[in-house]
Amino acid sequence: QVQLIESGGGLVQAGGSLSLSCAASGRTFSNYGMGWFRQAPGKEREFVAAISWSGRTTNYADSVKGRFTISRDNAKSTVYLQMNTLKPEDTAVYYCAADATQRITQRIRIGRQFYDYWGQGTQVTVSS
Repeated sequence: QVQLIESGGGLVQAGGSLSLSCAASGRTFSNYGMGWFRQAPGKEREFVAAISWSGRTTNYADSVKGRFTISRDNAKSTVYLQMNTLKPEDTAVYYCAADATQRITQRIRIGRQFYDYWGQGTQVTVSS
């Protein structure tokens, strides 16, 4: 079992930046691929970014490419999402998630059905 706790959300003006963190506890963090997803009111939860167990490979949704950066520190069992040039349409609850099979499959998953563990989410609100 893995417990994930997100932090760092808040209110920011358009064009600003926020940094999210997701701290993991439980099983060995470095075995898992990690992802960030978001869900806006009335919308489906969507993929934002993912990173391989080693940190060498990343993947981003087109809507955030060039603005968001995912990274991880396996020594601290933490994954990060640096969000720059934020837009009002980035407003959502942001969730981190762990893919328990990534080290075996070596695949960066974008579908939420591939993620085994989820955090409780952190609200990000971008004002115009």
